[in-house]
Amino acid sequence: MATRKLYAGVKLRETRQRLGLTQKDFAAKLGVSLPYLNQMENNNRPLSTTVVLALAQEFGFDVTELSTGDAERLVSDMREALADPVFGAEPPPLADLRLTASNAPALARAFLELHRAYRQTHERLASLDEALGREDARSPASPWDEVRDFFHYCDNYIDAVDRAAERLAEGAGPGGIEVLARARLRDMGIGVTEADTTTLRHFDRETSTLTLSARAPAETRRFQLLLQLALLTQDNLLEATLDFARFQSEAARAIAKMGLANYFAGAALMPYGAFLSTAQTVRHDLEVLALRFGASIEQVCHRLSTLQRPGAKGIPFFFVRVDQAGTITKRHSATRLQFARFGGACPLWNVHRAFETPGRFLRQLAETPDGVRYISLACDVSKPGGSFGAPVRRFAIALGCEVKHAGDLVYADDLDVTNARAFEPIGISCRICDRTECHQRSVPPLERRLQVTPDERGVLPYRVG
Repeated sequence: MATRKLYAGVKLRETRQRLGLTQKDFAAKLGVSLPYLNQMENNNRPLSTTVVLALAQEFGFDVTELSTGDAERLVSDMREALADPVFGAEPPPLADLRLTASNAPALARAFLELHRAYRQTHERLASLDEALGREDARSPASPWDEVRDFFHYCDNYIDAVDRAAERLAEGAGPGGIEVLARARLRDMGIGVTEADTTTLRHFDRETSTLTLSARAPAETRRFQLLLQLALLTQDNLLEATLDFARFQSEAARAIAKMGLANYFAGAALMPYGAFLSTAQTVRHDLEVLALRFGASIEQVCHRLSTLQRPGAKGIPFFFVRVDQAGTITKRHSATRLQFARFGGACPLWNVHRAFETPGRFLRQLAETPDGVRYISLACDVSKPGGSFGAPVRRFAIALGCEVKHAGDLVYADDLDVTNARAFEPIGISCRICDRTECHQRSVPPLERRLQVTPDERGVLPYRVG
């Protein structure tokens, strides 16, 4: 197999700028000429083995970071955006998108932000006709999407927050992290109580009382306890991280702060080193991990998708949660598989079938149009309201990775991962999926010509050329 050349000019340039070095000084430390460094930073040449070794030896750089999936994510996101009919039927060639993602990632993100703003404005005008003329009918950028992209392009791993949570967990005694959290709050003069209420967590600042819902499962109460502790004791850290992110609105900043507090709670409940070691020992058995760390299955899956610490990475997982309409409500991928930014996921994916088999784990071997093969695990996660007649919130979650990691998963033990016919074809979005014979296709692919034959009808009312 031919060795794949590594073009990582943007990351190389960012590393140099972070170190505060000129191109001349950086080239000297890497043992290359100034023109050669310039060519590598502009992706005119691939990184040489000498440069990769020098990065590791001179600067302690985790060279695996050079091949992270930022460019592939941007390409996937741009392909989906360009499938919008507003751009017409002739999108730019894939090679151009890859060149943009590699050489001008800031421009690619600006384009995605512009397209998202267009979609939001278009959808708002279509659904809120009656609001035309009102002062509050303007369409601001979505803070929710801005925050989601922040975590997405951080690989869902926030180092400073993760390490702070791990340090907290290291101080837990025999009673575990929950006992430690209650003791910390008690030292601050805050009482913790439980009440028969649908509100999961309520902190009364006047009485210094934290009330948790007695109706919620124990793992949910434990998580909410740690979340409140993060908000009260880690404010400086959270605010500093938010300053670094430079969100465009106060709403986005507020949402992100809660996201970071949630991240801290999960990292404290499942501290990085201990959790990674246990996950590897039990071969990522979700039920065993949930029992060991007092967490829910969803919390465990989400945590597995964050194990991307430089120098101590876990398996690159994707994690997604969908509702019964197929809408993605949580998404993250440290793999080459990227999810649709708008709408639902591929209907051929097993995550949708999880609603039909509550209480069971569904396994699927799947192959995307680019030829990459994955193993996917899906299950439903129902969230009862805690009383008769209370609504039940139902979701399905999926966790998966490339099939080359199958040996590290207990769920792959009896699957024939060597049989190409065992892999089901799945896609990302119908508009950018290249499959021509998909029986579940909802709309035609915009990058392909269609042939309509009045005297013939197959699975679809047209043929994809």
